[in-house]
Amino acid sequence: MPPVDLHQAALVRVEQAWRRCLEVSPGLPQPTVWFDLRGASAGQAHLGRGGIRLNPVLLSENRMAFFDEVIPHEMAHWLVFHLAHGTRLKPHGREWKTVMRDLFGLAPSVTHRFDIRQAQAAPYRYQCGCRTHHFTRRRHTLVVNGRRYRCRYCAKTLVYRSEE
Repeated sequence: MPPVDLHQAALVRVEQAWRRCLEVSPGLPQPTVWFDLRGASAGQAHLGRGGIRLNPVLLSENRMAFFDEVIPHEMAHWLVFHLAHGTRLKPHGREWKTVMRDLFGLAPSVTHRFDIRQAQAAPYRYQCGCRTHHFTRRRHTLVVNGRRYRCRYCAKTLVYRSEE
């Protein structure tokens, strides 16, 4: 399925989950959805931005689990946050677990078990005395700005190895 179609299918699933939440909280605002999340996280209810962020790489690799688990998981956060005193509740606390079980009929699981190798790309290679280390863009930028890292095995300073 092309990414555009996959994103559209995810948007439809978010709307279905939102409509389910409306049964409990009729005034619940509809979340905006962004496909801009990177790294190991599959989804994130971004309450400050007013919506849900989804990881497009993990979505494309785990379609059914995303529709069946990740989107309801994030919508449960969205609902709990908008309840009275929602900002003071624990993210995966009793209320969230109740929404997962009673509203979505799912076991309240906090983490996923997706293969994250493609989503968590670390293309910058660094060398020490004993092995090659892979850095993310964020960590590589820290090195460029003067931060130093040492290997925890041989204690030598890691040196950037440009692509050959």
